[in-house]
Amino acid sequence: MKVSVLGAGAWGTALAGHLAARHDTVLWARDSALVAELSASQQNARYLAGVALPAALRYEADLLTALDHASADDALCVIATPVAGLRGMLRTMRDAGRTPAHIVWLCKGFDADSQLLPHQVVAAELGGHASNGVLSGPSFAREVGQGLPVALTVASASAACRERTVEAFHHGAMRIYTGDDVVGVEVGGAVKNVLAIATGIADGLGLGLNARAALITRGLAEMSRLGVTLGGRAETFTGLTGLGDLILTATGDLSRNRTVGMQLATGRTLDDILAALGHVAEGVRCARAVLAIADAHGIEMPITQAVCDVLFSGVAPRDAVSALLRRDSKAE
Repeated sequence: MKVSVLGAGAWGTALAGHLAARHDTVLWARDSALVAELSASQQNARYLAGVALPAALRYEADLLTALDHASADDALCVIATPVAGLRGMLRTMRDAGRTPAHIVWLCKGFDADSQLLPHQVVAAELGGHASNGVLSGPSFAREVGQGLPVALTVASASAACRERTVEAFHHGAMRIYTGDDVVGVEVGGAVKNVLAIATGIADGLGLGLNARAALITRGLAEMSRLGVTLGGRAETFTGLTGLGDLILTATGDLSRNRTVGMQLATGRTLDDILAALGHVAEGVRCARAVLAIADAHGIEMPITQAVCDVLFSGVAPRDAVSALLRRDSKAE
């Protein structure tokens, strides 16, 4: 089948490499210089250095050409931009009359301005487009690029979208599960990044494995409360896209959000950390939105509040931890 991957960051590049092992795959990048580098070297030195890409993978700087490649009913378009770029990409598709029949997105988080989840942004921009969904789950781009085993979930109300996504991705070392709880999958993908910052802070402060376990489990409770309130199903949060992704992002050394937390614990400023990171850390971008939505629904999320206090209110990481420890005892 024909597949277009829109976005040549680490995750888009890794998945495009996986797809190209079996399908006619085009990887689009906004930066024409990056496209030239990819074509010449068959690796993405900027975002996924050291990972060789298949010779069959093709690269494209013209977005309309990439969209045309995925226009057929048996093709698939994969949006691999950050959440901040999703709305603009959808508008370009719509305004150019090049909306693919089947679309899945990889981005995780809430839209910072509207506080909408990605599927809500898609509904607002593409109206009655029916065959779309989210692909998510515990995964680091580098390991996928290296061909190591991984399990992901595609969530969509459309059976056709689920079928196309399984056909595209379910091969080699990648296993794809299916479901229809789009809200639950998206909330898990958004909140786990915020919780990974919290866990990184605790680890950076040397608070031990007991503290890490407590943050992960109580963080899962926060994630579940918010997700169920927004319409997700409780069981989703104990699966791959909830607990699975949370464990990976909160404990894995390849996690950008965990890295942000660990660096904050050393006293570095957020601006310095993000400048040195060179990649998007979605937990920073969506933490405020997560807390605002929780407050609007009367949902208690003390770990998320502590992360926001450190990120945006100048609270010292150790003081934020102390405030969590001083909370009254309660039933689990």
